[in-house]
Amino acid sequence: MLTRRFSSLKHLLSSEQLQLRDAVQRYAKTTLTPIADEIDRTAHFDMHKVWRQLGDLGLMGITCPAAYGGSELGYLEHFICSEEISRGSGSVGVSYIAHSNLCLNQIVLNATEEQKRKFLPKLCSGEFIGALAMSETEAGSDVVSMKLQAKATQGGFVLNGTKMWITNGPVADLLIVYARTGAEGSKGITAFLIEKDFKGYHPAQYLDKLGIRGSPTSELVFENCFVPDSHVLGQVNKGVYVLMSGLNYERLLLGAQPCGLMMNALDLVVPYVRQRKQFGQAIGEFQLIQAKLADMWTLCESARSYGYLVAQLADKGKASNKECASVFLLASESAVKVALEAVQCFGGNGYINEYSVGRLLRDSKINEIYGGTKEIRRLVIGRELVK
Repeated sequence: MLTRRFSSLKHLLSSEQLQLRDAVQRYAKTTLTPIADEIDRTAHFDMHKVWRQLGDLGLMGITCPAAYGGSELGYLEHFICSEEISRGSGSVGVSYIAHSNLCLNQIVLNATEEQKRKFLPKLCSGEFIGALAMSETEAGSDVVSMKLQAKATQGGFVLNGTKMWITNGPVADLLIVYARTGAEGSKGITAFLIEKDFKGYHPAQYLDKLGIRGSPTSELVFENCFVPDSHVLGQVNKGVYVLMSGLNYERLLLGAQPCGLMMNALDLVVPYVRQRKQFGQAIGEFQLIQAKLADMWTLCESARSYGYLVAQLADKGKASNKECASVFLLASESAVKVALEAVQCFGGNGYINEYSVGRLLRDSKINEIYGGTKEIRRLVIGRELVK
């Protein structure tokens, strides 16, 4: 993989972190990269098989304490793993982050001891697939306007309503679901742990997406779904505190996915421009192509190094809203630019599906939308700067 050879970022990592990166890189290169186009074409991969493999490698519970089956490492290690898995397959990468960070890490941060012991070992091993459900058809960027109702009853709550665009939704064994338990606004929301066999809950239609097609995404439906009190995550009507406790880490780790896609783009483009000939010479010898490569590499390494820096701050408890949002903003916009240039370097071949660069473009675009759109990220950053 060529970008490792060209990268100077290895000097920012410890020997243990480099060994972890090399191990994840080998797995992704041998297991995910060869099937990435098939995953995109069929909109499917054997998630239970891959999850068991990642669990055996200790990659599922990166930030989870060892007492619950985790690796007890930091957000920098999680960032490294996320970008290398995404480098192998964008679809697998986003499902991995949804499981290991959006679901599992939120349980680490907010669950009771009983909840941790019940769910974390199965999530860390890959036996369970995890998901997070916040968004609804009328509550995307404005997530606190959610309408899914959770009415108190004896021994728990009854949920009625829907969630939309839920990554891993069709196959998840355990989901963190946010629902309204009080008045309108941010103060009336509660987080729940939903198991797939709860009566009254089921995934609905599988969503056919432009990119990250192999990452299973669906609507979720709740029809008089009873959830016991033991499955409240955090406190009743304090779900926004649960949400906010992990939001920075979510944006930070989601920023690793476009970094992996940019690395993959360079993996593909550099050998291609060395071999593709026009006007009697390799197109990589033309200065205009070299300028494109320079821009692609600079965008990629800038986003990755900034991500590493903020991940180190997160491990010290010092990463702010604006820093995590800006990692995701920089990486997501850079990935779209890099993918567009990758298609351009491939010329006509870049526009046919025999080659993988078109997939990278489609996979990159979603990073400007989910996890809070790029416009929302700018609002977060700007608001923090003028406080």
